[in-house]
Amino acid sequence: MNTANLQLEGVYAVLAALLQTLLDKKVMTGEELGRLLTEVEGAIMADASRPSEVRASNVEAMCFPIRFLKSSLHASSRGQRPSFAEVTSRIRATRDE
Repeated sequence: MNTANLQLEGVYAVLAALLQTLLDKKVMTGEELGRLLTEVEGAIMADASRPSEVRASNVEAMCFPIRFLKSSLHASSRGQRPSFAEVTSRIRATRDE
């Protein structure tokens, strides 16, 4: 496995924990955070200034961190702490539907 992927896995875990802390401390509501993540994902997907050479699979890759955070936060709101592999499996299953 590429070591950069392992490093990113750690970054995603930290970001998920930070976002959960924002929720726990009531800095943001779950709805606000969900809306923010959805807006960022939508902006990435709809970026008209993106060069045409960028493939759809690359755009999907750009959206992965957002989807990871959304899925992690959704799970933690139900008292779950899924592993990185569990979250990515959920994202893959959702995307394949």
